[in-house]
Amino acid sequence: QVQLVESGGGLVQAGGSLRLSCAASGIMFSIHAMGWYRQAPGKQRELVAAINSGGSTNYADSVKGRFTISRDNAKNTVYLQMNSLKPEDTAVYYCRGVYGVGKSDYWGQGTQVTVSS
Repeated sequence: QVQLVESGGGLVQAGGSLRLSCAASGIMFSIHAMGWYRQAPGKQRELVAAINSGGSTNYADSVKGRFTISRDNAKNTVYLQMNSLKPEDTAVYYCRGVYGVGKSDYWGQGTQVTVSS
């Protein structure tokens, strides 16, 4: 059974930091590209950051310089370090694992991040 379990969300003041974790099980983690997405109320889900199996990363313009995605293949875990948080970062953050085209595509259940002004 495949599971992606996010943790680390919570309430933080603007300017603060949070570190999200996504622990994967039931998949060959190292070959999957991993991504963090977010969805704010009334808005579409958007890509925040992604890291491929080789460790290359890309970020949404809105988080460049503030967020860092990383992965630990030994722990089957992907992380999102979020610094200098802003109220507009408030959303449910989801983890996603993808391999190939249509071969493997899994989502976590999400974790709430709330940034107060």
